[in-house]
Amino acid sequence: MLTVEDVHTYYGDSHVLHGVSLEVRPGEAVALLGRNGVGKTTLIRSIVGFTPPRRGRIRFDGRDIHTLPPYRIARAGLAVVPQGRRIFSPLTVGENLAIGARTGAWTEARVHEIFPRLRARTVQSGGSLSGGEQQMLAIGRALMTNPRLILLDEPSEGLAPIVVHEIGRVLVRLKESGLAILLVEQNVPLALRVADRVYVMSKGQIMYHGAASGLDEDVKRRFLGIS
Repeated sequence: MLTVEDVHTYYGDSHVLHGVSLEVRPGEAVALLGRNGVGKTTLIRSIVGFTPPRRGRIRFDGRDIHTLPPYRIARAGLAVVPQGRRIFSPLTVGENLAIGARTGAWTEARVHEIFPRLRARTVQSGGSLSGGEQQMLAIGRALMTNPRLILLDEPSEGLAPIVVHEIGRVLVRLKESGLAILLVEQNVPLALRVADRVYVMSKGQIMYHGAASGLDEDVKRRFLGIS
């Protein structure tokens, strides 16, 4: 479904991604792991068109998207849950969900089904929610676009363990529904709970790729700081 081939991305003269390649198959959950500052968010930005690569190719359903503007990439069926959530704070919960809604299986009622807390806060401003509720809203807002692939950038960042567990439960449910997922995470237990396959990134390069169930202990120690 998504193919990233030999992508090189820069910020000005700073070369951040050095020939990154990965793929996400239909209905599959893939995790991209790595420490802070290794280029994970830059890869997400490259895929969705915020920071287009200077070299390489990104294809979605066999179609080149790396030359398209972000709104056309979104219309093709990709949705992003950005790092830091980036909800529209002055808008209500209901307005945040409605603002990007497109016709399809994901409706406000279905979002309320997986995140019941949002139903009770429909007329509450997004900025007044807790961090965990804002993350639920950010995921719900992405689902309302009825995507075929959802990209999540550090969805567990700054959240209490009980909320992280709830986010993990929802991601497993989304995968079971057939939605393809690319999950960028530093929380390795959460990523391994959700993902079928994992990529590990260091210094702008993919250093490891394999089944989530077989993530090598040496890789965990060298690139993820897990002993």
